[in-house]
Amino acid sequence: MGAYEGKRAVVIGGTHGMGMGVAEELVAGDARVLLTGRNERNLEEARAKLAPKAHVVRADAADLADIDALAATVREQLGGIDFLHVNAGVSGLAPVAEVTEEAYDWMFDVNAKGAFFTVQRLLPLIADHGSIVFTTSVTNVSSSAGMSVYSGTKAALLSFGRVLASELLPRGIRVNAVAPGFIDTPSMGVPGLTEEQREEFMRVGDAATPMRRHGTIAEVTRAVLFLGFEATFTSGQEILVDGGLGLGLGSEL
Repeated sequence: MGAYEGKRAVVIGGTHGMGMGVAEELVAGDARVLLTGRNERNLEEARAKLAPKAHVVRADAADLADIDALAATVREQLGGIDFLHVNAGVSGLAPVAEVTEEAYDWMFDVNAKGAFFTVQRLLPLIADHGSIVFTTSVTNVSSSAGMSVYSGTKAALLSFGRVLASELLPRGIRVNAVAPGFIDTPSMGVPGLTEEQREEFMRVGDAATPMRRHGTIAEVTRAVLFLGFEATFTSGQEILVDGGLGLGLGSEL
């Protein structure tokens, strides 16, 4: 018997990186899993890796029609939800003076608006005493040059989650967030990086992080699933998974 047998889980943005790590652990624990993504290559790779144990669905987190269709698919495939992980997100780096309206709308549409309406549409399917975990960011408690818009989207997401935690208390649904720092994922959270840019981004991240290394997908996954299933007396909280970055811990680490 797996650790999550009998549980129904939905992972938004689960076809690569941290979301895929969570989906893989849920499948390994015998949960019934549905995960979403938008990139066709990632969708096919996820199907090859997880099907038929998981349902892999194409859905654009910024498209309300896709979100409505997703709700119908979840109802058909799972019947309901015990655990919802809202992980889809995009980022772009630019100083304030260079941010375009297009980039601003893109990040807010996916990270904030998309997350809000995904939860709104799926909320009737979430079982009483279920749980929701958002992926926010260490930028909620730190200041990073070039990440003004991204930081704003994640701060909005955290605020939404905390209000939602209050509203869902009567149903016993817990709502929490995991805030990653520099995590070793294929894209490093920034699409379109060359291999040289990725290596430089890792170098900068290692230097900035008090533990002097990147986190792993597995370390984020453990935090997400802890909040999702084990932290039964915790709601409205954000856990930093960042090697001490957000707390500004000293170099003695």
